[in-house]
Amino acid sequence: MKTLLRGGGLLVRLGGAADARLVQVLRPAALSSLRILLGVLFIWFGALKVAGVSPVAGMVAGTLPWADPRVVVPVLGAVEVLLGAALVTGVALRLALPVLAVHLCGTFLTFLMLPGLMFSDGDPLLLTEDGEFVMKNLVLIGATLALIAHVPARSVTGANHGS
Repeated sequence: MKTLLRGGGLLVRLGGAADARLVQVLRPAALSSLRILLGVLFIWFGALKVAGVSPVAGMVAGTLPWADPRVVVPVLGAVEVLLGAALVTGVALRLALPVLAVHLCGTFLTFLMLPGLMFSDGDPLLLTEDGEFVMKNLVLIGATLALIAHVPARSVTGANHGS
């Protein structure tokens, strides 16, 4: 039994060493990866809106019923492409990231404007597919806040490829 416990200690030490090495390898690239992948996502989703083929165009139009969807959807898409490009390139992050956070918070307006589309049977605990699609923006907001907290101030006017 003692031998087994000593062997377990070895596994714990090996696991700890592997974990430390993994962190050492990933840490330098983690924030840059998060920023770039978030940017790719926004370029992709925005481009779908600009091209008029976004599956959420109807949801956007219903959320903003006072705006002409033929204008607001592509304009929103263009803004998303610009925000995504800023994230991918690292340019003007101190401007782009707060705008992105506000934009993502704005998506929750859908829950007020289209509750029938967001909740099953009016139950706020039973999200529809559309409700889940919007609710996942909580994670994107968290990612954006993490990036805001770690982007140096110098990125206001120039590229910052190290974050």
